[in-house]
Amino acid sequence: MKGNLFRRTGRLSRFILRRDRLRIPLWLLGLSFFTLIVPGAFKDLYPTQQARDAMAETMRNPAMTAMVGPGNLDHYTIGAMTTHQMLLLTAVVVGLMSILLVNRHTRADEEDGRIEMIRSLPVGRLSNLHATLFVLFVTNVVLALITGLGLYALGIESMDLEGSLLYGAALGATGIIFAGVTAVFAQLSESSRGTIGYSIAVLIISYLVRAIGDVSNETLSLLSPLGWVPQTEAYSSNHWWPILLMIGVSLLLFIIAYRLNAVRDLEAGFLPARPGKKHASFFLKNPIGLALRLQRTGIIAWAVGMFVTGLSYGSVLGDLESFFKSSDMMKQLLKPVEGHSLTEQFIPMLMVVMALLGTIPPLMAMNKLYGEEKKNRIEHLLGRAVSRTRLMFCYYIISAVNGFLMISLAAIGLWAAGTSVMEEGFDFGMIYGAAVAYYPAMLVMIGIVVLLIGFAPKLSIFIWLYVFYSFVVLYLGGIFQFPDWVGQISPYGYIPQLPVEEMDYLPVTILMFLALVLTILGFVGYNRRDIEG
Repeated sequence: MKGNLFRRTGRLSRFILRRDRLRIPLWLLGLSFFTLIVPGAFKDLYPTQQARDAMAETMRNPAMTAMVGPGNLDHYTIGAMTTHQMLLLTAVVVGLMSILLVNRHTRADEEDGRIEMIRSLPVGRLSNLHATLFVLFVTNVVLALITGLGLYALGIESMDLEGSLLYGAALGATGIIFAGVTAVFAQLSESSRGTIGYSIAVLIISYLVRAIGDVSNETLSLLSPLGWVPQTEAYSSNHWWPILLMIGVSLLLFIIAYRLNAVRDLEAGFLPARPGKKHASFFLKNPIGLALRLQRTGIIAWAVGMFVTGLSYGSVLGDLESFFKSSDMMKQLLKPVEGHSLTEQFIPMLMVVMALLGTIPPLMAMNKLYGEEKKNRIEHLLGRAVSRTRLMFCYYIISAVNGFLMISLAAIGLWAAGTSVMEEGFDFGMIYGAAVAYYPAMLVMIGIVVLLIGFAPKLSIFIWLYVFYSFVVLYLGGIFQFPDWVGQISPYGYIPQLPVEEMDYLPVTILMFLALVLTILGFVGYNRRDIEG
């Protein structure tokens, strides 16, 4: 009987690998690349132990502990520095990878009817879930080996083999435990949107619980899976018990997911959605109302997240002046500008990060149009008195307003928290203006997505690579000494760095014109191409 439950798991695993033949290697390549380049950068920036000890002193404050977790600040080698500053944040991204991949092959496939087709074949009842978890387990093990052996191969004195393997194992174990979390929520929730929402909520709560615990109560931190990651103390004490604990909890989550999957009906969930109203409101009887309703939960969640991000950045502004003066890394990132404090010079960098984060929800909102098309829902709207231009314009308006809302909330949060912790807070107009200056660049990114949806919708996913590229060249460009033209490939590279620079309206106007052209071309293409489905 048990064999029948998992029948043809191997074949389904190969099928999943075939579907993700680009997705999984890109995740592994990106995570490994940015893990392996950081120790070399640290080695160049902090060549002596004296410089590293000075850096350790700047990390002795609650804000940094809450952000990156505790570390071995008394013996701050390159290895200990890499673990302290990179391991936890990378683990969060690995957790996100597992959430997205598990949801794609479980609840999302079930929602699209693929699981029903698979179950009509001679496969076991649990084969698809088992194959998904097996592929994610192998993926995370490969990630652990690549990063672990890669870090050791760098040949840095303080990064021995055991510490490197432990570093990689911490990343892999985090991915496996959040694969288990997502597998359970794929059984509890009735939709892929709910599965992602619950799973990411667990990821965020784990991070916040760990942050509060690391600052105020270590016992509280141990209740969070992300609180176990820094406890490995890779390159210092090399504790393996957190890895064993994460693997044990993962197996428990896998068993729970198998049990729930075995007893529930297909397309059902243990947390059923509330029944809708008998009659749709006037708001839902037009395309923009329907599109907004479908995205309401995500928009609210991102809005809260952007405001909290602004608050968290603003909360550390009071201590930044002393931190920058003793940080070689920040001296590399910030070029001295006469007449402006170091904190003021840091504002443009914060704005770039917040603008790039704030670009994600409007791009998701615009991509939703193609997502609905792939699920054959768009044809129900276009079959009525709704033109393609009107339909795309509804999604475009939601996306454009969404972007303005996100960058505004982040700026308000930054200003509110910064004013409360600084002796002389920043002027609201200065902070808000520095943030909104990036809005034309966001419109260009939205315009690119509109263009792709209009002419080559299958390529619209590659907008995320462009966002990632923009983040790397603009946020880390100072450290890696990229030439100026590398940053100017991104629209964010043309925005004047307020308040350090004067406002220059010419590049902003050109970006607005470029966004308009891209958008118009996208509308033309959308009206001409065939609708999929």
